[in-house]
Amino acid sequence: MSILEEIARERRKAVEEEKKLLSLMELERLLEEREILRKAALKNEVQENDASSLKSLATEGKSFYQALAKEGLSIIGEVKKASPSKGIIAEDFPYLQIAKDYEAAGIDAISCLTEPKYFLGKDQYLQEIAHAVSVPVLRKDFLIDPYQIYQAKLLGAKAILLIVSLLGERELKEFLSIAGKLGLDALVECHDEEEIRCALSVGAEIIGVNNRNLKTFSVNMENSLSLRNLVPKGQLFVAESGMSKPEELRLLEEAGVDGVLIGESLMRAESKKEKLQELRSLLK
Repeated sequence: MSILEEIARERRKAVEEEKKLLSLMELERLLEEREILRKAALKNEVQENDASSLKSLATEGKSFYQALAKEGLSIIGEVKKASPSKGIIAEDFPYLQIAKDYEAAGIDAISCLTEPKYFLGKDQYLQEIAHAVSVPVLRKDFLIDPYQIYQAKLLGAKAILLIVSLLGERELKEFLSIAGKLGLDALVECHDEEEIRCALSVGAEIIGVNNRNLKTFSVNMENSLSLRNLVPKGQLFVAESGMSKPEELRLLEEAGVDGVLIGESLMRAESKKEKLQELRSLLK
């Protein structure tokens, strides 16, 4: 069993337990109530003491897609405490301050891990970050049930990660449809040509290519470079994992990559601002 299959199995168990505490019907009701409050906030129909708490709901801001579609190479900064390949990345983990530091440094979007066992993530991290920053936040988790998409929306995410190898064509199409209905963008993660063709066939608008082999944990940036031309200009292309040097970002930019998702090198940097400046130093 691969690490991906192992994580997916654990997530299925966890989701079934979460449904016992809050059913999908109740989750949908909470979302409907929040949408009513958001519209009321837009029309200034809420009491003054409620208005501040609804400010983030009323202010739409940029979508995840818009953040990546800007001119030049966009950077998605990841907030994560640990990973199966590297173990603990951040012993001290002031997740909210990390997200604020990213935003202050001009990050385009934030990816927040919510998987609890292997990445030591929490839904709470995403919820607090999404309400504290104005840049769009991606829920990075292993989604194997539509319930998790509704969760992501309630937590304040602007986008979700969908992994082709976990879902297959039928479920991927269904999950994309649900995300669209909820106003969420989807970063559709692929690892090879076959998965890219699957993602494109069901209408994925943001294709992510993971440079990390989830069986061996080895990283090869050539994976993104070799697969870039398979994605037409109408869709966005994101390179994921393994980038830590400005030369690598320049190479990806020259290849027509729209965005990069960077985790470990930013998480380990003492100054997020200085690291981002270094990474961007050779970009056009």
